[in-house]
Amino acid sequence: MQVPAHFEYRRATDVDHAVALLGRFGPEARVVAGGHSLIPMMKLRLAQPELLVDINELTELSGVRLHNGPDGPELRIGALTRHAELLDCALVGEHAAMLHDAERVIADPVVRNRGTVGGSICQADPSEDLSGAFTALRAVAVIRGADGERTVPVREFFHGPYETAVGPAEVLVELRVPVRAGSGSSYLKVDRRAGDWAVAAAGAVLNLQNGRVTAAGLGLTAVGAPGFGAPDAEEYLLGRSTDAGTFAEAGRIAARACRPVADQRGPVDYKLHLAAELTARALTAAAARAADR
Repeated sequence: MQVPAHFEYRRATDVDHAVALLGRFGPEARVVAGGHSLIPMMKLRLAQPELLVDINELTELSGVRLHNGPDGPELRIGALTRHAELLDCALVGEHAAMLHDAERVIADPVVRNRGTVGGSICQADPSEDLSGAFTALRAVAVIRGADGERTVPVREFFHGPYETAVGPAEVLVELRVPVRAGSGSSYLKVDRRAGDWAVAAAGAVLNLQNGRVTAAGLGLTAVGAPGFGAPDAEEYLLGRSTDAGTFAEAGRIAARACRPVADQRGPVDYKLHLAAELTARALTAAAARAADR
């Protein structure tokens, strides 16, 4: 079946209006922006919302800016920011290069011109690239509901495949990425063909001092890593030098936490091998970028 079931449509005029509409229609309402995930699911009747709340005119949710927050500078990325806009943003390239790495391998220009950062994160697809990237960056999600705004670390944002901390009458409005002096980051992906979902992918963020790791963030995509993270490997890296042996061992530790499933993209052993190898390579690239800053 390629025709969605009957649904109502409302165009929100601001975030509070969107929240009010979601609250009025209950859990059967859905937010739509790019629609690249939701609309195909509706056509297949895997999703049958009774109401779509269109947020495309909420320009307050768009754009990237550098903000001096209480814990230091941070990138504030509006949920309605298009993938292409994130890819073109010089601020992102300067302070969170791995987001550019990830955006370059997401789908194709047509999808990147319309799809949004918030839509990708809220879809919570285990193979979605930005989820792993924002996990490595230790981003914070800002969610607004009828009672105001609340913040949720991205590492607590994903409750499982296609499940997030965003409630039925709430809207993700922003992602905040901490900006740390001297950091470097990288995101690497293996896919079957250009623009496909990942067979496996890994993102790494490093802060260095005198050649040793003072802070580390890792994110893993499509390999069954709980919450897209690898905390044991991050802990292992602290205080160690940035040599190939250290990064290879961190990759092995990260892979041990993964629980991939065999599918058309490859067997379990292959995905575990990729998780370890991509983690090591992403760490190497992140260290090189950190050394150049």
